[in-house]
This record gives sequence, structure tokens and C-alpha cells, in this order.
Amino acid sequence: MLHAFKNFKDDEAGAVTVDWVVLTAAVVGLAVGLVVELKAGSAGLTESTESFLGTQVVGEIGE
Repeated sequence: MLHAFKNFKDDEAGAVTVDWVVLTAAVVGLAVGLVVELKAGSAGLTESTESFLGTQVVGEIGE
């Protein structure tokens, strides 16, 4: 039983897979954070643009 435990402990066959899973999770987490921040920033810009365009007067043709 002790021999089987040592073999299990020393086996690194799945270590690369775990590394890739952790790396992928980190990239996805950063991407989600970036999207949230960009959405918040673009909402403010959209409100500013809307208020500016709402104050503009459109003239008639031929004035």
C-alpha cells in the first residue's frame, strides 16, 4: 500500500494538464474583469454623447 502511495505521489503525468487549467482559468477571469470595466466605461461615454446630441438643433434645408 505504501508503494502504491509513493507511485501516486511521484507521478507527474497530469501536472501539465493542471497547469493549463489554472492558466486558462486566470485568462478567463481577466477577460471577464476587462469586459466588466469596459462596459462601465462605455456606459458613461454613451450617456455623455446622448446628452450632447439631445441639445443639438437640426436646421431645415434651405436656411
